[in-house]
Amino acid sequence: MRYVVGYAANARGGDAINLAVALARRQGATLDLVMVMPEDSPYNGVYPPVSGIGDILAEQISTWIDEGLALIPEDVPAQAHLRRGESEAEALIAAAEELGAGLLVIGASSTGLFKRFSIGSVASSLLHASTVPVVLAPAGYSRTEPITRLTCALGTRPGAEDVLQTGLAMAKQRCLPLRLVSLVALGPGESTATVDQAHAHLRSVAEASHNLDPDDLDRPEIDVVVGQGRTIEDAVDGLNWKKGEILLIGSSRLAHNKSIFLGSTANRILRALPVPMIVVPRNFEFSIPEASS
Repeated sequence: MRYVVGYAANARGGDAINLAVALARRQGATLDLVMVMPEDSPYNGVYPPVSGIGDILAEQISTWIDEGLALIPEDVPAQAHLRRGESEAEALIAAAEELGAGLLVIGASSTGLFKRFSIGSVASSLLHASTVPVVLAPAGYSRTEPITRLTCALGTRPGAEDVLQTGLAMAKQRCLPLRLVSLVALGPGESTATVDQAHAHLRSVAEASHNLDPDDLDRPEIDVVVGQGRTIEDAVDGLNWKKGEILLIGSSRLAHNKSIFLGSTANRILRALPVPMIVVPRNFEFSIPEASS
């Protein structure tokens, strides 16, 4: 398994590396550090480029790549790639597809609410176009120990089954416990009946997943939890999050097939989420790679 890390020579790049290391250690994956160098274009401020500038820039980026590789522990295999492109997001998606990456890991900006998540231009483009699952590290993410639990956010609309199957496969592959969560915003005058319905739905989903293959001894341990509050943000904040946890969420129904589109609910979740998030493309089919001989 290979994970592409969209690296930048700043704190955001360090956050992405730390999270990628934590994910790789759980699965024995190889990291591909990718930096994108601007492509010469007549639409740039200076064109044609001043003589020698390209070589200087390439040398500086090479130095940054070496510094990024130095952040990766020796027990995690890693290599670096320099790509050119007018769009950093497009270049990262192309690299992830070409390398057969299972995940594309990036860092958030440091200006988010409570310094958790703020989506910059590159992250926004990836979260609305990537054909590869995108993993977003919160600002200041420093943990490099293996991930300890996978939480899967499920709704009741069509498509939730696909997200559940992806969560089950990811948890099984990584030998992780799986938590299914539903987030309920209770407005004025709303009763707890909505919460009870959410609990019942999650339990039925968990039972149905078990009935699909009741003899599977490797199926992950599943827990179900409903988060509630006045808003989605309150519901997220009220859940118990472990330090080594990561949240899996699906794309909006507005997404093209096999592509990501971050919906409004996911955006609201990001405002309060204290752990990393994986966003999977619509109708994403998770496949477990064959062991190399």
